[in-house]
Amino acid sequence: MDRPPGFWPLALLFGLFVLFLYGPTLTILILSFQGPEGGLTFPMRGFSTHWYGKLWEGLGVVDIWAAFRRSVRLGLVVMVLTTLFALSAGYAFRRRFRGQGALFQLTIASLIVPSIVVSLGIALEFRLIDDGVKALGEAYGIAWITEDYATAMGLFTSGLGAHLTWTLPFGLLIMFAVFNRFPGNLEEAARDLGASPRQVFQHVVLPVIAPSLIGVALFGFTLSWDEVARSSQALGDLNTLPLELQGLTTTVTTPDIYALGTLTTGVSVLVIGLAFGAIQLWRRRDRRLAGREAPTR
Repeated sequence: MDRPPGFWPLALLFGLFVLFLYGPTLTILILSFQGPEGGLTFPMRGFSTHWYGKLWEGLGVVDIWAAFRRSVRLGLVVMVLTTLFALSAGYAFRRRFRGQGALFQLTIASLIVPSIVVSLGIALEFRLIDDGVKALGEAYGIAWITEDYATAMGLFTSGLGAHLTWTLPFGLLIMFAVFNRFPGNLEEAARDLGASPRQVFQHVVLPVIAPSLIGVALFGFTLSWDEVARSSQALGDLNTLPLELQGLTTTVTTPDIYALGTLTTGVSVLVIGLAFGAIQLWRRRDRRLAGREAPTR
């Protein structure tokens, strides 16, 4: 089969792009299997799972597994909220209302603002809240505020808000695209057959958009799981796993940090695999139901 003249240069360019994209991840994966005497660079000195064992034992003063659990919990909450808000907003934006354009622009504006600026802004906002709460406690002599109150910043307050400023715009854009292509005649047919609004949504709309909702959930979790810049100033005293990993890059001199990087990447790959598996199961379910409902001749 003859190839056009530009095929091989473009193929080479694409190959270099793939190598540039996945080469660092593959390098870290390989170096994480260094032997006990291995270092942070090639050539490898042996091949073992020694550094994964060291990672399981913990990395010095850093409680890496506590940070792992915090990241998982935060990612799951962000995933659920992103999916619910994106679905609700996408459904609402199908009908025009006053201020629709301004609301849309405000929603996606956080994609334009630098992430570190968003993080600093959220931190400043919560410091003002803390000052107000403490002033209120001193003014009215509220003991638990004056003695015990520290800050409102935390994983599921300022941290959750910071992550949602990143994940929600992506979820909204996906749902807007989905509903812009949604066949409205399906809903009209269901209403003509006497279906209530809840039944239309549950039995007509939701089955059609379910794969897209799984994609929104995937975006929500993975973007939260990997987030660093927006978390850097907005979490208070407790760090997520990416922040701990970033801090370890300046102190750790052994390949256990590569084992940790491989683990975090593996979680992302696992979530993506589960999302694709869920989509395939949903499509098989739809085909099976369609086969049962098809008229026989």
